[in-house]
Amino acid sequence: MRCHMRIYPVLLFLVLGLCGCGSDGMGTQGSQSQSGQDTVNFPEEESELTVPTASYASGDKSGKEDFTPYQAPEFADSGFHEELAQGKGDVLVDLSAVSQGYLAVSARADSRLKVQVIKQNAEETTYSYNLAQDGTPSVFPIQSGDGSYTVIVAQNTTGTKYTVLYNADFEVKLEDEFQPFLRPSDYVNYNEDSECVKKAAELAEEAEDALGVVAGVYSYICANVTYDRDLARSIQEKKVTVYLPDVDAVLSSGKGICFDYAALTAAMLRSQGIPTKMIFGDVSPDNLYHAWNMFYTEETGWVTVGYEVSADSWNRLDLTFSANGADGSFIGDGSNYTDVFIY
Repeated sequence: MRCHMRIYPVLLFLVLGLCGCGSDGMGTQGSQSQSGQDTVNFPEEESELTVPTASYASGDKSGKEDFTPYQAPEFADSGFHEELAQGKGDVLVDLSAVSQGYLAVSARADSRLKVQVIKQNAEETTYSYNLAQDGTPSVFPIQSGDGSYTVIVAQNTTGTKYTVLYNADFEVKLEDEFQPFLRPSDYVNYNEDSECVKKAAELAEEAEDALGVVAGVYSYICANVTYDRDLARSIQEKKVTVYLPDVDAVLSSGKGICFDYAALTAAMLRSQGIPTKMIFGDVSPDNLYHAWNMFYTEETGWVTVGYEVSADSWNRLDLTFSANGADGSFIGDGSNYTDVFIY
């Protein structure tokens, strides 16, 4: 199956007095582009979302008085290195850090710009993104693992048609599989001075290990961030098609939609060296298009604050539902979640 992205996260929803959210995500499946082509299609789509009625009470976190505080590894950053970039005309593509799980692009144009990152596998997995027209660099994750890739920068001509300004092939050999999920990007946008990073560090001081940090972040977001019904309604009414979270604004306002919850959670955990994915996908039985997280732990199995953690595996974390009253049985064992796009 060929995979292409829905270009913008189209956001969503509030139904039945609870929280829900969606996005047409950073992508979908089935791309028209091929390396070397002169034009590419970027179809625009909308999402319809629903959320079931439920109730939920999270468990209590009990701490220890005597422990050695968790020590986060060195902050894993990302950025645009203009001196190492390649390109053509007003397009610059920085591939110098692909082994660390990301690439960066800068371009200038008088009409809309898009970037496609295509893994040359049997499915030709493709992620498509928006790019600023004023030369502001964007950072995009390389979340599809080792292999051969193509990056395409394209400019809108008419409708959903784009002309290719620049494309390049490159090889990826990650330093380790977690690199893309430890660093900032356009979709999980933070830096070492972000307020959410400072708050995560405070919470980490009270934790004994990585699992304690997860529990602290979980409890903090559940207690301090609520679903933003007005924003969800405004997005639907105005048919907003472009939205990226401001994680510090979410932290400050104490409000957000599912995209915001997932981005804030990822930023806080990644900043403390805990590999965290932001995932867009479907939640049954109502085919809710939604955003959530998965984090990785090497520790032994552990249960706290209403979710279970398995050793040596990725573990699901859904703060939107947990913080706003979704039933634990709805979140369940994850079998009702279908991962579609990962960031």
